[in-house]
Amino acid sequence: MIQIFTFNVFQENTYVLYDETKACIIIDPGCYTQAERNKLTDFIKHKGLTPKRLINTHCHLDHVFGNPFVATTYGLGLEIHPYEIPVLQNVDWAGKRFGVPVPTQPEPTAFIQEGDMITFGNTKLTTILAPGHSPGSLCFYNAEQGYLIGGDVLFYESIGRTDLPLGNHATLLQSIQNKLFVLPDETVVYSGHGGKTTIGHEKKYNPFLN
Repeated sequence: MIQIFTFNVFQENTYVLYDETKACIIIDPGCYTQAERNKLTDFIKHKGLTPKRLINTHCHLDHVFGNPFVATTYGLGLEIHPYEIPVLQNVDWAGKRFGVPVPTQPEPTAFIQEGDMITFGNTKLTTILAPGHSPGSLCFYNAEQGYLIGGDVLFYESIGRTDLPLGNHATLLQSIQNKLFVLPDETVVYSGHGGKTTIGHEKKYNPFLN
């Protein structure tokens, strides 16, 4: 099951993935205000879930606001790709640039590499490294259920921005073509902002890739 919360001034999508075992993982907690933090914890409590992992698809400020809260509340270590270390270290500067203070971030306790299997309960996700929007952008593919947690790599008829530090437009296009567009057309893509889409739709209608 997938629960989506849209948090903070950047309208970022936070994901709680869970299954019948009540185990869950939290991906990109963007909760910024106390009301948003309550929304996340209330859902987890209401469903009787046990958070097992805290994962960032990438470390831009809007995706990490809630990292310290989730880490402290549930006793979880932060997991990212090692290429995201400089991005995470840069969030304080990014917060000043955008006029949004960023809470002090926890240090990563584990690193996720391409091909790693993310497991919780009876659920398995395959890790895909898809750089371009940021150097260590990760996507998580559930082959059995046919969905992809895509971060800011691919959006409905759009792609992630590449004008932020360490972004690269050509690399992003290559990542999408070589890493995501090889997935089945019916794969549902859950993005870091906005609504969901499918691989097939983006192959056909995404103006950045046609």
